[in-house]
Amino acid sequence: MKQRIITGVVAAALFLPIVFYGGLPFVLLTYFLATVGLYELLKMKKLSIFSVHGMLSVLFLWVILYPEQYNDMLNTFYYTKTELGIAFILLLLAYTVITKNRFTFEDAGFSILSAIYVGIGFYFFNETRDAGLVYVFYSIFMVWATDSGAYFIGKAIGKKKLWPEISPNKTVEGFFGGVVCALIVSVLFALFTEINATILSLMAITVVLSIFGQIGDLVQSAFKRHFGVKDSGNILPGHGGILDRFDSLLFVLPLLHFFHLW
Repeated sequence: MKQRIITGVVAAALFLPIVFYGGLPFVLLTYFLATVGLYELLKMKKLSIFSVHGMLSVLFLWVILYPEQYNDMLNTFYYTKTELGIAFILLLLAYTVITKNRFTFEDAGFSILSAIYVGIGFYFFNETRDAGLVYVFYSIFMVWATDSGAYFIGKAIGKKKLWPEISPNKTVEGFFGGVVCALIVSVLFALFTEINATILSLMAITVVLSIFGQIGDLVQSAFKRHFGVKDSGNILPGHGGILDRFDSLLFVLPLLHFFHLW
């Protein structure tokens, strides 16, 4: 617990100033976090990021992450994100031939989907920050409330297992407890911030986000159980890896954008 607290304080001291400042430093932060997240996923499948296919995966990820506010810069090269993304997918598939199937079609598919999974979530992390700090903090506090509520309520009264094949400790009671705690956060944000939503609409959105945040957590648990690892990484002592901390947000942030709160 002491290690978790120390890591949390240090991480907050490093990251919060960048989150508040926004702009290019925040974009670079999302690139760093997403690249580490991709490294963690590839490592689970024993694919090295320090290889030709690893670098192609990273470049594909960076294309996905490219922020909308810098599109004018990209347009000067007469390419779109879609065109560049397709190019890297084709290069990864071509690499299976070059390596005579030592890097297989399955490996290429895993690398592509991993970059999309991590890239979309962190792309919308930047888009959310661009929309306003209030949406970043709403997302973070809503996820924290969901996770904390699910843990403590599940531990106190949880009896029925939610999905034991994937995450043996999660319970149905904890699942609903997490949603209730997230709803409390939504009411506080609707009352005391300038978030662009009524109490009822934000509560309805929060129910959906809380549910999908927990699904995002289960997705990461499924990955780790499939590959037989305890944590996605060890960059955050006491917390695991980047994906262990951002698994819920990777699902929440794109959905938040789809609700057009800003």
